[in-house]
Order: sequence, then structure tokens, then C-alpha cells
Amino acid sequence: MPHPLGTQPSKIIAVHLNYRCRAKERGRAPDQPSYFLKPPSSLSGVGDVLVRPSGCELMSFEGEIALVIGRRAHRVAPEQGWSHVAWVTAANDAGAYDLRHADRGSNLRSKGADGFTPIGPRLLDATGLDPAALRLQTWVNGELVQDADTSTLLFPFGALIADLSRLVTLEPGDVILTGTPAGASVVSPGDTVEVEVSGPHQRVSSGRLRNTVVEAEHTLATWGAMPRADAALRADAWGPARAAEPALAADVAKALRGLSTATLSSQLRKRGLQHMTIDGVRPTQPGAKLVGTAHTLRYLPLREDLFAKFGNGMNAQKRAVEELRPGQVLVMDARRDPTSGTIGDILALRAQLRGAAGIVTDGGLRDSAAVAALNLPTYYAAEHPAVLGRRHVPWDTGTPIACGGALVQPGDILVGDADGVIVVPPDLVEELIVDSVEQELQEQFIAEQVAAGEPIEGLYPLGSAWQPTYQQWRSTHS
Repeated sequence: MPHPLGTQPSKIIAVHLNYRCRAKERGRAPDQPSYFLKPPSSLSGVGDVLVRPSGCELMSFEGEIALVIGRRAHRVAPEQGWSHVAWVTAANDAGAYDLRHADRGSNLRSKGADGFTPIGPRLLDATGLDPAALRLQTWVNGELVQDADTSTLLFPFGALIADLSRLVTLEPGDVILTGTPAGASVVSPGDTVEVEVSGPHQRVSSGRLRNTVVEAEHTLATWGAMPRADAALRADAWGPARAAEPALAADVAKALRGLSTATLSSQLRKRGLQHMTIDGVRPTQPGAKLVGTAHTLRYLPLREDLFAKFGNGMNAQKRAVEELRPGQVLVMDARRDPTSGTIGDILALRAQLRGAAGIVTDGGLRDSAAVAALNLPTYYAAEHPAVLGRRHVPWDTGTPIACGGALVQPGDILVGDADGVIVVPPDLVEELIVDSVEQELQEQFIAEQVAAGEPIEGLYPLGSAWQPTYQQWRSTHS
């Protein structure tokens, strides 16, 4: 389907980094924006396929907000920049990481292939939009993978236009791709990418830009640079939103559900790890078992001016919930301050529907009765009716945090029961399971002997005199 511009622009300019969440993913926050050009021949529209070049494995998507220039911009001031925008729409800054080496910096072949800039489907009149209150969402095969609003931009739209127009004249019809938020990653043939831009306050939407990835039917000619990839490039392409925080293997999860936190704590202590419990939290469902990998959310102390900037819209709290993947536990660092809620029933329900394994917060829980009624193990410090703005600013996600006095990294394993929650390092989990199973068998044997009237001396802990009896018992119980 033709793109909605009708005519080809003189140029397409793309911004490298412009969302704070994406800058955090990349580990760098630029002082000034930087850009690259995409050829007008890369434009396409809704329903057009994204052709992955033969020999490539790292086809990427990047949902973006596209600005279409309406009148000539030459040396304009930042406060005048937005007035030169006629239209706003959705875009996908697609690319093939495998070809990035060929034009390092310019991205010509990796980002400029025919069809690699789909935009549309509808053009929104910029005059009726607030450029600081637009929402960008991206779905892959129906799963929401990017969700951000323009209040979190490093460089507002007016500033981008002013910066570019110092040296480059922007002509009517030119397209500016304004950067992608966290969550951009790799797609494969058969995957469908959808991007939508909306103005929630104006209740307008670009509609969903929908494109499906296909494999090229022709072989890439061997004259010129060929695709190549290594472990570092794959990690860069997949990104932390898709590559980090791996799901827990089913057999490991099953084994952990059969073990108590008391036993795991004992085994961790034997290995010199004595600060692995999340202290001061209690469960909404004492009989439920929590097992999953950590996805982290950090709150900072309330500062009213920063809450206005970070606490509204699609803030870190809401992003953390939307980033959850099946089997993950949302773990919150609220600085052990229980005097304000850190999550309530609606976001807890959303977490459950996204397949979360549970929630842990060292802060307050709102709507506690409603959350307790969900089939979602939740641990919290206290009930409290107040919202975030009383004590906390939702700050960031996917970083190491302190929760209940324990350091929790994204991807750590959390196990919870009626006694509390414990953090298990993933690289120790297999040996912990083996030794914990043995410990619990010994304790079952000891409990049976005590119940039969035996004294505990030499029995608890299990002494050498009891070893033959235990081994015989174990042969029938393991």
C-alpha cells in the first residue's frame, strides 16, 4: 500500500537516541542529538512487507513517531520548531544489524533498504496536538513491547527541528524519525510489527501501522560487504528487553516449588550468603508459593517538581508492569517506606494477565483486599490507601535494586512462601536444589524420629551414629 505522504520527501532524517529509557538501555545519554539519513526509497506503507535480506538473522524493528514538515524551516528557534510540523504519524525504523559494519555510522545499507521505513496509516494534524503528550506503542505478534510518551524525550521535537535547521534546510514533506523508546529488538520472517501514535488528551490516533517480515526471495549478490554477526552484535540487536531476564526453566521452577525458603536460606548461608532474604514483607496468600525471575522497579523519594516530570503518563511504574513477561516477579524498591501504596488492584490485575509469577514490594499495598483476591502471590510491607505522589517518584526499571534490605538484580530467582521471600543467584540454583532436597530429606527423617520419642542429641543435626539408619530410610523415600 502506498505511504500516506503522496509524494517523496527530499530527505528522511532519523535521530539516534531520544528517549531516556532507550538511553538507559544503551548505557549512554547524549548531550546533543545526533542523526543519520535514510533514502526516500526506503518509504513504504501499511501492509507492505519488510524484506529481511538473505544471509541476515538480525532484522530489527524500532517504533517511532514521524514528523512531516509542513513549511520550510531554515535557522528557526526551538520555540518556533513545532510550528513547522504539518503532520504526525507512526513509523518503523527497520534495519538489519548484520549489515551495520558495512557503513558504520551512516547506516546506509543496514537501515536504508527499500521498504525499511514504513509510515502511516493516518496523518494527524500537528496543529491540534501537544508535542509533549503523544504516546507511542509497538506490538510484535500482538504483544505490547514498546510504550512511551513524549514527556520522556531527551530532545523535544521543537529542539530537533531548530538544531537541524541551523545547517540543513528542512523542506515541506521532509520526514523526521524522532527516536525509539526501550524495547526495540529482533523480529523474524512471519512476525508482524504494529506501531501506533496517539494523542490521549485529544483522543486521536494514527491507527496501527502493520507490516510483516518476510525472507528475501533472491540471494544477496556477493560483490560488496556481506552480512556478518557475532555474540556482541546479537546482544546489541536483541537488547535487554528481549535478551535479559531469561525465563526460569520448567524443571527448575518445579523443584523450587517443592523447597521451603527456610531450607534455601540455610543452604545460602553455608555458602557465605547471609543477606538474601527480603525482610519486612508478608504475603497476601500465606498458602501460595512464589517462584519466578526478578523484573525490577525502583522508586525514589518524593520531589514534587520531579514527580510532575516522571510520575505522570506512562511512568516507570506502568512501564514495569507492561514489560513483565510470563514467569517474572515484579520486585519494587520503595526504600522500605510503607506509608504510601506502590501498586494497587488494577496494575496487579494487569501483571497477572501478563503472566507474572508474583509481586514483591517493601512499600505499601493499595486495594489490599482486591489484590489478595487475585491468583497472584504478592508480598508487601503494609496496607496503605495513599497513591505514589505521597512518598515516591517512580524512577526506572530493569536495574539492580534494594528490596527489604536485599540486593536484587534483574534475572535473580525469587522464592516465597509463608515464611517470606528469598533471593537465589541463578548461577547457584542447580547445586542449591540438590543440597536443599538432601537437607529436607534429612529433616523429614529427623522429624519422624523425634515424633517417635527419640532425643535430639546426635540426631539433630544428623550425627554419624544415625547415618546407617538414615541411609536405609532414604533408600525408600528419595
